[in-house]
Amino acid sequence: MIILAVYVAIFVGSFIVTKFLVHKTRRDFTSLKTVTFGDESAVSPNRVASVVSILTLFLIWGSFTGSKLLPSFLHAPGPTTGEAELTYTLEAEDGRRDDATIAILIHKHGEEVTEPAIEPGDGFAKNDVMTMASGRTTTIIFDKNDEITRKMGAKVVAVDGKPIAPGQTVEIDAGTVSLSDKGAIQFAPPLGLQMDPIWLPAPESVVSRFVEILKSGYRGSTLLEHLGYSLFRVVVGFVCGAIVGIPLGYAMGLSNWFRGWFDPIVEFMRPVPPLALIPLVIIWAGIGETGKIILLFLAALWIMAIAARSGVSGVRITKIHAAYSLGATKPQIMRHVIVPNSLPDIFTGARVAMGVCWGTVVAAELVAAEKGAGMMIMVASKFQLTDIVIMGIILIGLIGFGIDILMRMAEKWLVPWKGRA
Repeated sequence: MIILAVYVAIFVGSFIVTKFLVHKTRRDFTSLKTVTFGDESAVSPNRVASVVSILTLFLIWGSFTGSKLLPSFLHAPGPTTGEAELTYTLEAEDGRRDDATIAILIHKHGEEVTEPAIEPGDGFAKNDVMTMASGRTTTIIFDKNDEITRKMGAKVVAVDGKPIAPGQTVEIDAGTVSLSDKGAIQFAPPLGLQMDPIWLPAPESVVSRFVEILKSGYRGSTLLEHLGYSLFRVVVGFVCGAIVGIPLGYAMGLSNWFRGWFDPIVEFMRPVPPLALIPLVIIWAGIGETGKIILLFLAALWIMAIAARSGVSGVRITKIHAAYSLGATKPQIMRHVIVPNSLPDIFTGARVAMGVCWGTVVAAELVAAEKGAGMMIMVASKFQLTDIVIMGIILIGLIGFGIDILMRMAEKWLVPWKGRA
């Protein structure tokens, strides 16, 4: 919630600054149009907002991971480090009580430290010392040097003067203390607001891992090979889905019989997620490349069919009547009226289908894949290599975004009449 609040605050602040300060200093020719609200041609991406958005995401990522790329004053409060102590009250079976202090040295993760010395004290509960990594929770076997242990019936009844029993938790100045069911002390120092590297590594860690894998590869294959295999599977699956889906959509849009025959099938399969089809695809096509491409084919097929059907249904009837009145035949109407007017919807469906295919390739490569970005992500997740997981996600996103840009450029070149009457 804190991260979301920071993001919303930066968004609102940037919007106000851009809206009332930046726009006041330059001429905005869009505002001179008679109609702007609701007019698609009057809305274009604000490049300032795009840059600020990316910088904001990087700032939040670096701030909540303690990135060295940001100055320290921009860092969110990190986990507690340094010296801490807690005092526990040990009660013997005969009712006698004694206090002992545990000195705790909290160090950064991976840092080597030496335990400080401490006097054990004179009572039957002895003082102790220990070290632990910041951002972690540790179990303290407090009675390893006590004269009366838990096996002798002793139990902890208070920590820093606050009563406690097995299964209960108390807050002390040093952090949070709880007792396990067997009476061991579990201590967690304040975690701060920074994410543990195992959950979210800093940006420089991801970049370092990217350079390492780019040079030496991952699991016997180069990074380009992994990405190339994923791209190949996605493109082949998408192209096959488009080759079958577009004619199917045209047939459904032009023929009552085809519409009635295939509409129940398409509408039934459309909401079924491709991931649910993995077991069936494995049974039918095995775990090789064929099964992966079939899964991606099914992910794109229904989207392309619906997009083509929508494009045909959206052609204005006045254009059809005008073509007939000029003596056009059905093939000519198909070529010069229906296909050109349905292309915008088909390109929109293609962009959606490509995004779905990229989202499905990770799951498709779960099944006995030796190469691929999805395989790389899933194997890394099993070993909690979060930096590789995030690197793979970023690369898949960048490639998908690049493909989307290419498809937009192709749409502008092939369908220049989009949005025109």
